Amino acid sequence: MDIILLLKALILGVVEGLTEFLPISSTGHLILAGDLLNFNDDRGKLFEIVIQSGAILAVVWEYRERVIRTFSGLGRQPEANRLVLNLFIAFLPLAILGLIFGKAIKASLFAPIPVATAFILGAFVILWAERRQHSIRIHSVDEMSPLDALKMGIAQAVALIPGTSRSGSTIIGGMLFGFSRHAATEFSFFLAIPTLGMATVYQLYKERALLSMDDLGMWVVGFLSAFASAFLCVRWLLRYISNHDFVPFAWYRIAFGIVVLVTWHFGLVEWTAH
Repeated sequence: MDIILLLKALILGVVEGLTEFLPISSTGHLILAGDLLNFNDDRGKLFEIVIQSGAILAVVWEYRERVIRTFSGLGRQPEANRLVLNLFIAFLPLAILGLIFGKAIKASLFAPIPVATAFILGAFVILWAERRQHSIRIHSVDEMSPLDALKMGIAQAVALIPGTSRSGSTIIGGMLFGFSRHAATEFSFFLAIPTLGMATVYQLYKERALLSMDDLGMWVVGFLSAFASAFLCVRWLLRYISNHDFVPFAWYRIAFGIVVLVTWHFGLVEWTAH
């Protein structure tokens, strides 16, 4: 068993769990971390996608009562039917655009420098959104209409650009569309289940030739560390948004993006750059 490989899996799992549901881009952080750890080959990229399942399970566990109630009431309870329909509608834009443009995006944007640039640009969007006067019309995900779900899906599709942040796009987009901070965050959590789940299944099937029983220890360590860190992060974020905004995350994105660009420009870190 390669201890160094397991350590890399642990680090990447923690990075995934801590960043998946914050508006700071888990994909961007994983690309940068994978680059630093020299684990950015096809096997490493598949690993980064699949450990998202640990983060998904953290959300399912946190909302297990709602998940069970939704599935048990599907077809019989309007609330359950509405939530599932809205999730399906919101999932479609990213799925469709991902199938069309996914290869081109991965070929040109999945590298540290484009990611760092997206970090900074996304930060200014957050700062702008937080300065606007918020007019709240949706206080709960149960108040959403199919049109609201479509808007959230379009916002999520922006996250096809690595470094943008799936959760950031949906949460900030939701706030711009009239969602309360809590409703936008909660729907972002729920939307992660089909979005990340389908991405994981698709990548596992597509890259099945890379799967090996020799990597089982790596998968287990990555999955468990992603689950534990994501669970703690989800709990923390739900408490945080009750009294705080997302401005600190914007400044973090700017600072982190600048560090990457500066270290690349002066050759302090050998970032992979297109």
